[in-house]
Amino acid sequence: MELNQQNSYNQEEESTINLREEFDKYLRYWKWFLLSVVLSIIVAFYYLRKTTPQYESSATIMIKDDKMGGGMMTELSAFQDLGILGDNKNSIDNEIEILKSRTIIENVIKELQLNVKYIREGHIRVRDYYNDAPIKMNFLDGDSILYKTKATFMVKVLSKTSFSIEDTELGSLGTHKFGQQITTPYGHLLLIPEFTGEMPSNPEVYISIIPLKLMVSSFREAIKVEPTTKKTSVINITLQDAIQKRAQDILNTLIKKYNEDAINDKNMVSKSTAAFIESRLQIINGELSLVETDAASYKKENKLTDIKSEATLFLENVSDTKKRILEANTQKRLAEFMIEYLNQNQGETKLMPTNLGLTDVTIATLIAKYNELVLERNRILKSSSLQNPVVVNLDAQLQTIQQSLTKSLNNTKQSIQIALTDLNKQEKLIDAKIIEVPQQEKEYRAIERQQQIKETLYLYLLQKREETAISLAVTAPNAKIIDVAFSNDIAVSPKKNIILLASLLIGLLIPFIIVYVRDLFDTKIHSRKDIEQKLKAPILGDIPAEKSKEQFIMTGDLRSSSAEAFRLLRTNINFMLASTSTHNLGKTIFLTSTISGEGKTFIAINLASTLALSGKKVLLMGMDLRAPKLTQYLGIGDKKGVTHYITDSSIHESDLVFQHQDLKNLDIISSGAIPPNPAELMMNPRIKQLFESIKKTYDYIIVDTAPVNLVTDTLLLNTYADMFIYVIRANYLDKRLLVVPETLYKEKRLNNMAIL
Repeated sequence: MELNQQNSYNQEEESTINLREEFDKYLRYWKWFLLSVVLSIIVAFYYLRKTTPQYESSATIMIKDDKMGGGMMTELSAFQDLGILGDNKNSIDNEIEILKSRTIIENVIKELQLNVKYIREGHIRVRDYYNDAPIKMNFLDGDSILYKTKATFMVKVLSKTSFSIEDTELGSLGTHKFGQQITTPYGHLLLIPEFTGEMPSNPEVYISIIPLKLMVSSFREAIKVEPTTKKTSVINITLQDAIQKRAQDILNTLIKKYNEDAINDKNMVSKSTAAFIESRLQIINGELSLVETDAASYKKENKLTDIKSEATLFLENVSDTKKRILEANTQKRLAEFMIEYLNQNQGETKLMPTNLGLTDVTIATLIAKYNELVLERNRILKSSSLQNPVVVNLDAQLQTIQQSLTKSLNNTKQSIQIALTDLNKQEKLIDAKIIEVPQQEKEYRAIERQQQIKETLYLYLLQKREETAISLAVTAPNAKIIDVAFSNDIAVSPKKNIILLASLLIGLLIPFIIVYVRDLFDTKIHSRKDIEQKLKAPILGDIPAEKSKEQFIMTGDLRSSSAEAFRLLRTNINFMLASTSTHNLGKTIFLTSTISGEGKTFIAINLASTLALSGKKVLLMGMDLRAPKLTQYLGIGDKKGVTHYITDSSIHESDLVFQHQDLKNLDIISSGAIPPNPAELMMNPRIKQLFESIKKTYDYIIVDTAPVNLVTDTLLLNTYADMFIYVIRANYLDKRLLVVPETLYKEKRLNNMAIL
């Protein structure tokens, strides 16, 4: 358990160290972070300064939907018994689409002249005028040009009476006086001053004319229409704009145009019904006059006063039959009127009269459905053409309904006729009982029956005319305004706090990403930590980079950091070699590296100097037979070396050694001439003979060998080494090449290997 706790503690400590190292890695570039944050905040302030604030305006309305408890059913409850209200319901989704329709938004733009913008350019920010521009432009060639033109004019007020005008694309249009007609490629226009007294503070005004279609599309996207909840018919309309008053006017005008459109639709049905009733009244009035004239003439000719009183007893028995005959005749005549109306208007899409009194539910339903489709067709045609697939489909439906309605009316007429036949038969049976009644009574009764039918129908149509007039008089708006448009004084964009916070984060993120990417693609070794993460071999120490080109550190400033590092290296080497038994012979220390240029020769020279300064007899030996650098660094000429010794048996070891000019305890053997077969020379028996001889003479033999990643020469000398110092140069060696020393260490191919 204690072991587990110790492991857990070590893991936490290692994690803390890693986090600290990561933090330090970025902290080194604190100047970058500071500069980036400052620049980001400056850009953010400039953006906030340049961007025009946007304010949100909103209005709330309630669609008068009968399902939701509002609408005409509530306002006109006193007229429900008249049957003029119908049973149409407003779909909230449909009304939302109508509010955002191109037709209504186009009417709003035209009324407020939103497609003409007056703009003032400041030093940093551009500002729109709204009802406060110092000038106003009027087109003289009609609205069609104004709504189709795309142009921008720059007007400069020169005095209270004159100005210069320039088309930003076509160039100057000259200098003119206010109220003077100006000829342009877009038509004739004139400018009217709106300022009085002093000249405007900013005499330059840009006038931008935007095509109506583009403005409609823009506002359809900008205006948000959403229900407050799913269970109510309350709708919230919002719009963001730089000018609060303009946004409020747009929303209020939008609601007004929507109500006007809804009222017009409702009035169309009522007006169509009123026209039909009026035409029927004129016909019935003429027929009623003829019947009344016939009745008066009959009484006059036959000198009759009150024929009805003479047959009171008999008429009481047949009153019920007459009433039924009267109702049947009324229904029959109404059916005939509707059939005549359909025949006269065949192929047309006019609204049909409703609530005429026909008792057939199917006919009433078909008429209501027909009128609903006619209204929908007319609404679509406002923004479309007859070739629109939706219009074609509606025409087909209307034709089908007309056919169904004609068939239903004919069937109803036939049914009524059958009923009348039966009633007439019944009446004849009763008439047989009153055969004694004078013939005049029968003739007058026929005239009176016709008179009653005409009177009933005439009174019925008069009542319907009044009901239709009431519906026209009390037509209410479709939307009730709950809250008129109002604006929030706090800008919704740009959001200062969010932008400043974002700029701060971006300022920190940019250098972070740069450092991270730079570190991600950096494959060089930079610190001892990079080696410790990859290698298990012991590390002797670190030698700081030397800026001077002096190869002998130990012959210069002996108090420098480099000199102290070599002394520490000497101590660590003695510690590692303390357990190595050499039988009082010299200790051989080989130096190698992964690739050329890592500084092993530099280390070899100064390590030998350090050991020599401690009073030990040291031999510095060059065994890099392929690219020898030792004599070049020491500044000595060509001398006999190892290759000469191996290839010429007459040469003795003493012939190779020469003493360093400044250090009496330091002798040197160079590598000699570069041979064509270095690897074969390394296996020569004289190599062993050479090492056995020099180990008897020297305390330390420092051997500079070839890089192990390039050639096999160094590995062939492993048996002669008491210790291998593997030199790794920071900011030079690729991390991916650390697999070379790791493999050599694991396979123990280099004796007593340590990293420097």
